[in-house]
Amino acid sequence: MGTCTFMPGEKWMRNILNKVIIVLLCTTYFNLPVAGDELLKTKDIRVRDPFIYPDMKTKTYYLYAQSSNRKSSEVMGVEAYASKDLIHWSIPQTVMSLPAGTDVKMVWAPEVHAFNGVYYLFVTFTYDRILPEKKPVERGKWPPMYERGTCIYRADAPTGPFKPLKNTSHTPKNWMALDGTLFVDDGIPYMVFCHEWVQLIDGTMDVVQLKDDLSGTVGNPKMLFKASDAPGSLTGPQTGKVTDGCFLYRSATSGKLFMIWSTFISGSGYCIMLTESKSGKISGPWINPKPIYKKNGGHGMIFQSFDGRIMLALHQPNTSGKERLHLFEVTDKGTTLEIKKEINLK
Repeated sequence: MGTCTFMPGEKWMRNILNKVIIVLLCTTYFNLPVAGDELLKTKDIRVRDPFIYPDMKTKTYYLYAQSSNRKSSEVMGVEAYASKDLIHWSIPQTVMSLPAGTDVKMVWAPEVHAFNGVYYLFVTFTYDRILPEKKPVERGKWPPMYERGTCIYRADAPTGPFKPLKNTSHTPKNWMALDGTLFVDDGIPYMVFCHEWVQLIDGTMDVVQLKDDLSGTVGNPKMLFKASDAPGSLTGPQTGKVTDGCFLYRSATSGKLFMIWSTFISGSGYCIMLTESKSGKISGPWINPKPIYKKNGGHGMIFQSFDGRIMLALHQPNTSGKERLHLFEVTDKGTTLEIKKEINLK
């Protein structure tokens, strides 16, 4: 599409063009009928654990979310919204759905990665099975210990349909594991994921190598660090310490390997931490953890916009039912990552 120039006072023409673009996007890529009043703005979309995949082939951003984010959804699975500008979004399309009678209680934290010409959906399931072991803290409101794990699905397009690579989680069966993400180091795929504080008290960040086609794992998971390694971490031997929402980023400036992840720290609540690998490898050691976002929001991920900006996506506030997507422009300084400014999505 060519460049359009508007004279002052013709803002209404921009709005019309934006709506036309979204309608064409929905009918072309999602094959959905769209009426003008069905176009969504970012503020209209409740999304927890947001993940955005920028598809360079179609210059389309896909926002993935668990279907249960919408109270009206009748599907247990994952859906995607599509946008050309990160402000106007299509109505969601289901990209993965679980069959009737599934033993999955909840679907969490979907994210989509392209690898070797294929698209992979990483998604966490909470199963309707209580682990046989005792709770680490036998008191009060300590959460029930349901089996939880990250599964990997495959598709030929970012819009799915995604199909399972196997019938069990890629994380260990008797673990409470979640928020798996893909990282490729020297051509070798790995899954970095969180081992739940509910099972450990002090949650951990772990990594496991994946097979070349991501159909299974190679060897056993290895711990990278603990939630209590974060400065300002909650204290107390029976206080839960959270590891959530990991994502890896390699600096284009210095080659340094960074990880963002979420936890709770004293005085700030839910936040995003930044840490770096001393070796530049996924194995670490992981050093210099510090908070970079402390406004009751988190579970972030990083992507590059089509105009070349580095963007951080997260949900905020961390309040059930009120979560919304927030985007921030990030500066890669080589030695660290800094949030530059929030993007106006209105």
